[in-house]
Amino acid sequence: MARVRVHIDQVKCVGAGQCVMASPHVFDQREEDGIVILLLDEPPEDLTASVRKAAKLCPAIAITLDEL
Repeated sequence: MARVRVHIDQVKCVGAGQCVMASPHVFDQREEDGIVILLLDEPPEDLTASVRKAAKLCPAIAITLDEL
């Protein structure tokens, strides 16, 4: 499976937390408002599937991926 580069749009984020549940090693949330925090913009290949799932689950479409 190919690696990806992750981009987040904090303006679009609604703080649903689906990304954190799907891929907690790549995403976190700010304490004050739940907005997404990107922990790894180029996660290792073994996390690619969970990152793809997180992007698919995001209700605000705030996560985009570039293939590396």
